[in-house]
Amino acid sequence: MAAFETALGLVFEPYTLWMMVLSGLFGLFVGAMPGLTATMATALLVPVTFFMPPVPAVAMLVTATAMAIFAGDLPGALVRIPGTPASAAYVEDAHRLTRKGRAELVLGCGLVFSVIGGIFGSLVLAVSAPILAEFALGFSSFEYFWLALFGLSCAVFISTGRPVKGIVSVLIGLALATVGIDPTAGHPRFTFGSVELTAGVSFIPAMIGMFAMAEVLRWVTSARTIEDLAGRQKLGNVFKGQWQLLRRYWPNVLRSNVVGTAIGVLPGAGADIAAWVTYALSKRFSKEPEKFGTGHIEGVVDAGTANNSALAGAWVPALVFGIPGDTITAIVIGVLYIKGMNPGPTIMLNNPEFLYAIFIIFVLANVLLLPLGWLAIKVFRRILAIPREFLMPMILVCCVVGSFAINNSVFGVGIMLVLGVIGYLMEENGFPIAPAILGLVLGEMIETHFMTSMIKADGNLLAFFERPVSAFLGAVTLSVWSWVAIGAVRRSLRASPATTGEVTVP
Repeated sequence: MAAFETALGLVFEPYTLWMMVLSGLFGLFVGAMPGLTATMATALLVPVTFFMPPVPAVAMLVTATAMAIFAGDLPGALVRIPGTPASAAYVEDAHRLTRKGRAELVLGCGLVFSVIGGIFGSLVLAVSAPILAEFALGFSSFEYFWLALFGLSCAVFISTGRPVKGIVSVLIGLALATVGIDPTAGHPRFTFGSVELTAGVSFIPAMIGMFAMAEVLRWVTSARTIEDLAGRQKLGNVFKGQWQLLRRYWPNVLRSNVVGTAIGVLPGAGADIAAWVTYALSKRFSKEPEKFGTGHIEGVVDAGTANNSALAGAWVPALVFGIPGDTITAIVIGVLYIKGMNPGPTIMLNNPEFLYAIFIIFVLANVLLLPLGWLAIKVFRRILAIPREFLMPMILVCCVVGSFAINNSVFGVGIMLVLGVIGYLMEENGFPIAPAILGLVLGEMIETHFMTSMIKADGNLLAFFERPVSAFLGAVTLSVWSWVAIGAVRRSLRASPATTGEVTVP
């Protein structure tokens, strides 16, 4: 109890609270800018934390991350450009709802359910950290292979009824993931003598290109009519209708909280994969799966909830065992070492007040998201009133700056432009973009864990089913594939009488 009281005093100091507010505003700005991810927001704050005490430093990082993940929904809903990778899973539904004049509902939904997910993940972090971390540590390369493959299989669900084109899109993403140094043999592949390509195709410029640049190209090649989205929106009370959504979709919210937190606990997964998986599960178990991708709020509720719940989950292995759950906690671990707060089991014995302070900070940051998020919606919605002749050049500048800022290299801008053209051509021919992005993200993870597992098993494929958890994940993944294949056969059989029974008897 004494340690908890000490933690309360550390968190509710005026200095700490001000740092949380300022970092929250910074996180909202970074998350709302296409290409400037939550990871970048965390990284940019690291130099600021060098001369700060541990608790305010961690409070800044936690608050900025939570705000940035939510803020990624704003450009996704308003201009169909996800601000962060975690928002890409449901950007189509969010933007189509805006086009239907329901921006108030979808933006309020993103805010409220992000807070719900964040608080749930924070409570799980506080109550079940040691248990969940121990479970995640039991994962070997076999389990990670199946988990990544299952995440990749989700691309079939989000391909909006076009599994063949969805698979082609996934293969494009996997092909891009093979560029660079072979993770097993260390041999360069498809680099064509380019030093820059040895590092592979960077994910952020690729995402900016395939989503944002493709949108700019689509506007340039269109009739350039100005769509007055602002005139059709009534962004008064963004909290209106959220209670009805919660009452209707509370089982989805509970499922997404559990799945999002569990995925966040697994090292290397994070909010991005949590959003993709929960969106796919939402469509799989929905009573209206045909509406997904056409402007349906259910997928936004599910994936938006999982985003922030996964953030807290990623801190479980980071705090208890010093293993980063995602790129953000990898940065945080470095900050903790600088502050002398070495993460690991001993932190609970040596600095319990610091651990309690982190739990309180997570809850407080998500509560703070309500007023700051409301303010961000009110300010950012004004982008709808900007004529596209001015908006598109501004987006193009943001694309170039975001692509350049990743590695301070013009080569990132080149990747963004090339993949922007590819993304534009894909969408013009009916190929979804999201599966390609997912293939690029998970490609290296799948290859690395597959090759590691094959070396361990001496080439024996049955080894992937010898461990209980690995066998379970493998069975689930193969069941997904079978379900898709059976569905395709059934559709073809239903269609065949219509094509073959054209001769009628008078």
